Amino acid sequence: MHWTEWVGFTGGLLTTMGMVPQVWRLFKLKSAHEISMSFSLFFCLGISFWLLYGILNGLVSVVIWNGISLFLGCGMLYAKIKWGRPETPKEKNEKHTFPGKN
Repeated sequence: MHWTEWVGFTGGLLTTMGMVPQVWRLFKLKSAHEISMSFSLFFCLGISFWLLYGILNGLVSVVIWNGISLFLGCGMLYAKIKWGRPETPKEKNEKHTFPGKN
């Protein structure tokens, strides 16, 4: 493997792994109101084009890392759809009350 392909693998690894903590946090907190819907949609669309570009040009590192990024991006989009609206004041208040302590 040529050293330039290793550069591609390293860059892909670093940028893709940078998304993991964000997506993990969305699912852990079950809250995605701080993530923009337009960001999520454009991110997934852009990654889809990078993936297609990698496939069409036979660029293994581009295909692998953008495939993983698309999976993470779809997870982020799912979280945004499911948990994207901000809590109402009533929902926030209900979270901090304990049964029998009112």
